[in-house]
Amino acid sequence: MSVIENLINKIARLILRPFPKFRDNEEVCHSLAQFIKFGIVGVSNSIVSYVVYTVTLLLLRKFDLCAGYDYYVAQVSQFILSVLWAFYWNNKYVFRQQKGEKKRSVPKALLKTYITYSFSGLFLSSILLALWVDVLHISEFVAPIINIIICLPVNFLINKFWAFKDE
Repeated sequence: MSVIENLINKIARLILRPFPKFRDNEEVCHSLAQFIKFGIVGVSNSIVSYVVYTVTLLLLRKFDLCAGYDYYVAQVSQFILSVLWAFYWNNKYVFRQQKGEKKRSVPKALLKTYITYSFSGLFLSSILLALWVDVLHISEFVAPIINIIICLPVNFLINKFWAFKDE
């Protein structure tokens, strides 16, 4: 186990310390450590997403390509590459297969990951954004933060129990 993984496991146990019922449960500790790793991958994914979007947009504008809808092309590029990034790290680091488990179908898991991110990142967050801003009149600058608080655990659970579930 790496130094980072040891640190994350210690953080998970520290978080669970006030809850004796969960603190000594290895499965709960493992799931919390996975959630922390998932969050770290999510932060890196957000950075990759923004960089891909920005670089694509700048390149398209520099070479005068896709004028008028260049930001849509940049958004599609950003979605495709950032989900691929998230899949790679989640598969390798967060939900990696343990010895003795059935072999995971990587193409199937990748497809499920794209479906998961389409649901949480496009569908669910758009509906929630409309709810926060249009119905509850929450600032459009605060609404995405609320979405992260809701969509992150939803995304984690869908990835854990569906996209990266063993065959």
